[in-house]
Amino acid sequence: MNISIGDNTFKIKLAVSEKERANGMMKKRFDDTFDGMLFLEKPGNHCFWMKNCIISLDIIFIKNNIITKIHHNCPPLEEPHGDDYPNYCGNGNLVLELPGGTCNHLHITEGTQLSISF
Repeated sequence: MNISIGDNTFKIKLAVSEKERANGMMKKRFDDTFDGMLFLEKPGNHCFWMKNCIISLDIIFIKNNIITKIHHNCPPLEEPHGDDYPNYCGNGNLVLELPGGTCNHLHITEGTQLSISF
């Protein structure tokens, strides 16, 4: 599956099941098989955190194929922090995680439309 944002196309891994969505990018790195992870959510407000992530991420909220919110370069948190993890919230039915700094580097901004191809 691919997502195109402007002139940029990303190979995406889906997080559909409850377990896949809960684990997300915990203890994972992007590799040759995927450039980003796409979370299928119910429409509404959602919050993500970086618990047990090992790389920085850009967290992108999407509603009706329009980027509604971008949290840039969210830092990894490998160490135990109790329940005191920063939350990254936004509105949408999809949430895309890309390597940290990607949106700034490629000039991806809120309000940009994207397309998904299977």
